[in-house]
Amino acid sequence: MRLWIKNPLTILAENAAGGIVVEDGKIAALVRSGQTPLHDLVFDASAHVVLPGLINTHHHFYQTLTRAHPDAINKELFDWLKALYPRWAKLTPEALRIASKLALTELLMSGVTTTSDHHYVFPKGLEDAMDIQVEEANRIGMRMMVTRGSMNLSEKDGGLPPDSVVQDHDSILADCERVITKYHQKGAGAAIQIALAPCSPFSVTRDLMRDTAALAAKHDCRLHTHLAETKDEEAFCQTTFKMRPLDYLEDCGWLSNRTWLAHGIHFNDQDIVKLGRHGVGVCHCPTSNMVLASGQCRTCELEAAGVNVGLGVDGSASNDSSNLMEGVRHALMLNRLTYGQRVTHLDALGWATKGSAACLGRDDIGEIAAGKQADFVLVDRDVLTVPADEFKDTKVLWTMVAGKTVYKAQ
Repeated sequence: MRLWIKNPLTILAENAAGGIVVEDGKIAALVRSGQTPLHDLVFDASAHVVLPGLINTHHHFYQTLTRAHPDAINKELFDWLKALYPRWAKLTPEALRIASKLALTELLMSGVTTTSDHHYVFPKGLEDAMDIQVEEANRIGMRMMVTRGSMNLSEKDGGLPPDSVVQDHDSILADCERVITKYHQKGAGAAIQIALAPCSPFSVTRDLMRDTAALAAKHDCRLHTHLAETKDEEAFCQTTFKMRPLDYLEDCGWLSNRTWLAHGIHFNDQDIVKLGRHGVGVCHCPTSNMVLASGQCRTCELEAAGVNVGLGVDGSASNDSSNLMEGVRHALMLNRLTYGQRVTHLDALGWATKGSAACLGRDDIGEIAAGKQADFVLVDRDVLTVPADEFKDTKVLWTMVAGKTVYKAQ
């Protein structure tokens, strides 16, 4: 069946004032104003804005259960983590399933059609965490980059996390290979993909970082980690490894176009040039960065150097929501403070769509164009022209993934 999304109020695509035609899960055609395409069904979109589906490139689903926890309020990252690790150590399979359902639902309601999740907490009994997440993503109908996170550097070894949430080196790599073999899909239209994601320099050994990079190269899958998020992390790397965070990442064999990083706040000019030269992507997490007072990502300098910049909500415990449309607004406002009026709503939406797709290594999603996957959202007002202080009121009415309706407001 060919569905014509007809005459939208506004659409974030060129030469498509007459709408788009969806067939077999893809965008079959863009329709110019006044044209009538071949179609079987029609939806009158004259009161709606059509946007590409948003793509969330960094999250921690399990943290929805510790949202706004009183022990973690008004703390910076390291103290915030120390306050929450004991709670996360009690995470059960049932709790993770509930958290994943909630996070996925909230994301859908904010216009997200593809998400990544960075799960790195593995207390005893939660060895099948990746399987739970795949099941829930498939059930709800969202595309997902499931990142098999890891931590093996606990407090007794000089790291930050307690022993109760880490795993050993060999168990981590064995499960990484299992998950890749079982779930990783390649090519256009993939619903589930796997990335390997050691948590951070202060929770993972150098050997695990290097061996994970080798495993990702073997299977041609992506790599993800937190990097350059705080000054404390930078100090840890200087003290422990005698080098800056990005230099440490390079020493571990991570600088390639299969890598994308979360946060990327404290990069210097030389770092940014190096990131661009190696094709490393950066996920900007404005809401979390403001809540934890971590700093401001140098988005414009990164893009000027050729770095793909995406957008992420980060964990709900450092964000208090799983709303990427809110993240778009926060990205616009925070970057206006840094760069002035040169940063526009189109930049912020671009980070959440085409930029995020590039971070995940995908060119089949993230924009409305003929031949791309039919992942898009309809909203109830012209978000491309409303004042920024009204942007928060935008309401997603309809979220479509691969041409199928996965969320529709009542």
